[in-house]
Amino acid sequence: MTTPPIAELSDRARDVFRTAVESYLDSGLPVGSRTLSKISGLNLSPASIRNVMQDLEEMGLLAAPHTSAGRMPTDHGLRLFVDGMMQAMEPSVEERATIESRAGEAGSVEEALSNTTAALSGLSACAGMVMVPKREPVLRQFSFVPLSDGKALAVLVGDDGSIENRVVDILPGMTPSALAEAGNYMTAMLAGGTLAEARNRLAQQISDERAELDATARALVERGIAVWTEDGDNRPVLIVRGQARLLDEAAAEDLDRVRQLLDELEGKQEIARLLERARDGDAARIFIGAENELFALSGSSVIAKPVRAMDGRVVGVVGVIGPTRLNYARVVPMVDFTAATVARLLA
Repeated sequence: MTTPPIAELSDRARDVFRTAVESYLDSGLPVGSRTLSKISGLNLSPASIRNVMQDLEEMGLLAAPHTSAGRMPTDHGLRLFVDGMMQAMEPSVEERATIESRAGEAGSVEEALSNTTAALSGLSACAGMVMVPKREPVLRQFSFVPLSDGKALAVLVGDDGSIENRVVDILPGMTPSALAEAGNYMTAMLAGGTLAEARNRLAQQISDERAELDATARALVERGIAVWTEDGDNRPVLIVRGQARLLDEAAAEDLDRVRQLLDELEGKQEIARLLERARDGDAARIFIGAENELFALSGSSVIAKPVRAMDGRVVGVVGVIGPTRLNYARVVPMVDFTAATVARLLA
């Protein structure tokens, strides 16, 4: 169904529709004509409001979940509201301070990103998420620890104190001394650069035949570099925080939907692909309900904003996942502000 443009709505229909949507987003409950006549300044009788709501239902903008219930906006109705009627509310001074203070807490970059995401989740009452490329640490030390015949643990220590481990294949029967030789060589020759720089430097050393290694140790060094660069290229940092905030009082009436959403949040590769769709453009993208395949079954919405560096490059995506009835006018600017904060964090 195609969402009708706002111009097709009469002034009366537009006022009734906006008031019905705002009431639903505030309470999470379908709203009836009598309720609207009491809580709004429409100056219309319940019968007149009911007739207008019937017209809006026929246009696909409102729907009644049950015969005796009031009406609630459809996904198409929410799209019309978000694109043409919503008046954004800038984050308060307190909300801005909360996000900035969590981003500025001591720790690694990933810890700061996690803290910032948690702050966004708490303020928006949604699950917060951030995706950025895997940051390459400046290398300090390499070592190889034998695990079993044919396997070793490659250990990388970064200048920031971070430690990462990978299991690598080695030739059967490779001695501990050969492992130590390869680790010492990598530490001596490659420390002080990133993985990409280390890979280029190593390739040049071998090409010039200046790498003082035998063939076995050389193969291990090459593998030790490759296992990180291959993994880093294909594994962006994706942080999701605040899933428990999706279990609010209103969710108790729709536990199947919430269970479905929590199951979907486990599929981080799918979430990463969804966030990739928000990289183009400057404004936040809003995916409502069935507009995205991943969260179609749970009836959830996603608000995502690209994070841009000073030179305009997209260096990540920040967003939230919540029910379709979330407060878009408040949350969209909050996601915008968080994206700007993360951009400064990654600068």
